Amino acid sequence: MSVRQSSNTGPNSARARGLSHASPAQVSLQDALAAVADPVRRSILRELAAVPEWTKACGTFDLPVAKATRSHHFAVLRAAGLIEQRDEGPRRLNRLRRPEFDAAFPGLLDLVLSHPGP
Repeated sequence: MSVRQSSNTGPNSARARGLSHASPAQVSLQDALAAVADPVRRSILRELAAVPEWTKACGTFDLPVAKATRSHHFAVLRAAGLIEQRDEGPRRLNRLRRPEFDAAFPGLLDLVLSHPGP
């Protein structure tokens, strides 16, 4: 699995060291399906698909879960190659990695995003 670190808070900061991203091309179909199976994660993906890249901070998502659980969901989405995150000051911004994920799993993200509700 390809791993990349965010450098917006400095490469040596604890926060940046903990941020890694998987390449969608290296993710198994099982991991991709597991990532999109959860309704909270699908909600995150739908919200990201509706806004321009790098404009949605983690704390601005309307999710029915605690902060620690929210962090877990973002980590699962990063590990599946679905999102990329970067730190800008105290905020962690998000980007849906649609082109990269679509190349690895054609049609899967379209299906997930078109499915209504939880």
